[in-house]
Amino acid sequence: MAHSSAGRLWRRIATVLLPLFALSLLSAAAPAQPAVHWSAAVGESGIGAYSVGNPQAKVKLVEYFSYTCSHCAEFAKESAVPLKAQYVDKGLVLVEYRNLVRDPVDMTAAMLARCGGAKAFAANHQAIFAAQPTWLGKAAKMSKEQQAPWYQGSLADRTQRIAADVGLDTLMRGRGYSAAQIDACLASSVAEAELMGMTSIGINADRVAGTPTFFVNGKRAAAGHWAELKPILDAALK
Repeated sequence: MAHSSAGRLWRRIATVLLPLFALSLLSAAAPAQPAVHWSAAVGESGIGAYSVGNPQAKVKLVEYFSYTCSHCAEFAKESAVPLKAQYVDKGLVLVEYRNLVRDPVDMTAAMLARCGGAKAFAANHQAIFAAQPTWLGKAAKMSKEQQAPWYQGSLADRTQRIAADVGLDTLMRGRGYSAAQIDACLASSVAEAELMGMTSIGINADRVAGTPTFFVNGKRAAAGHWAELKPILDAALK
């Protein structure tokens, strides 16, 4: 009788445990799901600015920048890895990049950064800033006479001349763009209008006087470097 009771007990235990054991084996055998990297999510805001990250992120970071701003290039270098890996990829922060165009060379670089649309923007943005000492150095060495054609002719005439003179066209060819693609980007009146519109919003609505300027969830952030911006983001995430 005791043996019969013990048998029934073990059968009940087996009925409960065996399915759990099998489930654990299936779970162990199942391949791990790849982590979602939100930096692959790129969109375009209503004013034509490109945004990178989770649209539902708790924190929205807006950066006003100029490609001919050395401090902006420093920030791009400082923040490239930590901002992406620790905040954007994890879905915590959405970054919106807004141009504040301040000169013809800046406009040319900004139009080239938009070559390929939203998906290509982030990589173009980093590449143009990384090479800034080279192409901006060339621009700084040119005389007023050499720069005169930058202000003459059609939009395409001006931007294509600037790109050739400072080497931005060479930079973009190195990134896989054809001469025809580069020329088309530099002739885009739509891109020019969007960039000028962003600049107008920055100056007139957001009262931006210099770059880089940051807004965290709509509030201006007192920061110019990554080391200053990081604690502001951390505080906004709490």
